[in-house]
Amino acid sequence: MGAAVTDGFDFSPGAQVPLSGSAGETAATFALASAAYRDAAIEKILDADNEWHQSKVNPGRSWAKLFRPNLGEAFSVAVRDRMLGAGRKPLIQSFGTEPQVVVEHCLAAHRIRRDRDNWLSAVTVLCGVLFLPGMLAWLLVFQLRALAAKREGKRSSAIGTALLVAVAVIAVIFLIRLPFTGFWSWYLRAAVVMPVIGWYWAKQLCERTAKDLRDRWAGLLSGGGIGAKIPEAVPGSPGENAAERLRQALARLSAEQQSNSVFYAGPKGILGMGTRWGSWQLAEDLIPSDLGKEIHPFRSWDVIKAIHDQLSLLERGPLNTGGFPKPSIRHWIVNPIGENADSVSRPEGSDVDAYQIKPHAIQDICNKQQFGGGERHYLGVQWTLWDGQLVITMMITVTVLHETLRIEVTGHALGPVNSLFTSKPEAPTKKVQKSVRFWETREVKLPLVDADEVVRLAVRAPLTWYPPLLNWLGGSLTLPEPFGLRHAWADQPWRHRFMADDALRAATPVLRVVHSAAIRVLEEHGVNTEKFGNRSTVLSGLVQDASPRKADVYDA
Repeated sequence: MGAAVTDGFDFSPGAQVPLSGSAGETAATFALASAAYRDAAIEKILDADNEWHQSKVNPGRSWAKLFRPNLGEAFSVAVRDRMLGAGRKPLIQSFGTEPQVVVEHCLAAHRIRRDRDNWLSAVTVLCGVLFLPGMLAWLLVFQLRALAAKREGKRSSAIGTALLVAVAVIAVIFLIRLPFTGFWSWYLRAAVVMPVIGWYWAKQLCERTAKDLRDRWAGLLSGGGIGAKIPEAVPGSPGENAAERLRQALARLSAEQQSNSVFYAGPKGILGMGTRWGSWQLAEDLIPSDLGKEIHPFRSWDVIKAIHDQLSLLERGPLNTGGFPKPSIRHWIVNPIGENADSVSRPEGSDVDAYQIKPHAIQDICNKQQFGGGERHYLGVQWTLWDGQLVITMMITVTVLHETLRIEVTGHALGPVNSLFTSKPEAPTKKVQKSVRFWETREVKLPLVDADEVVRLAVRAPLTWYPPLLNWLGGSLTLPEPFGLRHAWADQPWRHRFMADDALRAATPVLRVVHSAAIRVLEEHGVNTEKFGNRSTVLSGLVQDASPRKADVYDA
């Protein structure tokens, strides 16, 4: 199967990269996945955008409001095409989530809607296309009603309802006093009645599917729910090319999620890790500890290796007070891109295997690429907390220029997904006046799918087989680029008191561990560490300032 791959990634079982998901990442993952089942207006997604990443709703044709998709329809199609589409652009890693799970739910939601649309297409043909004059007349009424409802206020709504009632009355009169006889008489009567029968039939189908989608939406936000079923991703025989391509696309998605290459986009910070909120630098001259003797040679990698070993002990402490959970400690290669760049390019070549930069290449970059153009090496220690809603990353880099050694520690924080994705479904209700106590009101439940929604779904159903025309008529959703599921709709953690505390508290112990490990290496190689120790003490005091800053916004 590897011969069919065009980007150098081997899809044979031995090359598959295991998922990194854990029980601590489910909340953010399921919140994003729930968007595939939602039935809100498509414009709601714009409320979830942050200051750095904006989605775009393509409006479609102004006269074709009946073809407009809702949030779940547009989201599931956009995410599926962007993350699994042929020739897609590289993706940004979604730290704190499992993007494959989100994509699988998008595929499952699309499959549920496709099954519904197949039935609706049959209903539309039997009860609409065969009785075209009546269907066109009723569609015209609903289109005028949709245009009237576009205006705000009770008056426009009343006009739309009055229009529908008036047409219904005219239709009844037309049935009784038809001016034709013979075959055309019965055909025109059927043309008036059959679209109404088809609407009722379609309503039952839409109600059943809406209940299923809402149950899955609520189940995900409750911590589990029904799993995503995508049998089309499991090849049943060697000849099923579509299933094999989908399986390979899912494998490629999982492999790219494990990539150790990230992108720094100026004030946006490291994409996927969040903006840089703090920076602490220790930079002093390398002076021999014994006058007349030379420093024992060492390289940046020697210091980084010692820091890595020491950071792996962060979860240990002298007191049994809980403390740090086990962090993820990785070597990262950081690529600089423009603040407004709309795409990224992942490294290629002999030093890259399945989106992973090989260890020997990482070591070379750490030791050699410290000034001028090119990639840079960082050692990262990362915690995924609050069920994936908070991602704290501390990045460490070591550089040696002339006789100066610099150790820089920076803090990055990615906050919770926007509250749009965590809202549970609410049954539609309406307040009406009581019949006796007219000065009081009561709530009555409304059907999940109203008359206008049934018509919209029935009209869209036949065109779902040709998405370009459907998108041209009703519009679509364009995802923010460079796209990654997690950072595109992440809020800042500083509005959440405990999340902010966790991010700020992590900085001090990490900084002290880094400095102690580095000073120990310097002492072993004959370096006078007095100035390093003094500077480390000063930084230990500065890091306790509980005030996050926009460290990537320079007032120059």
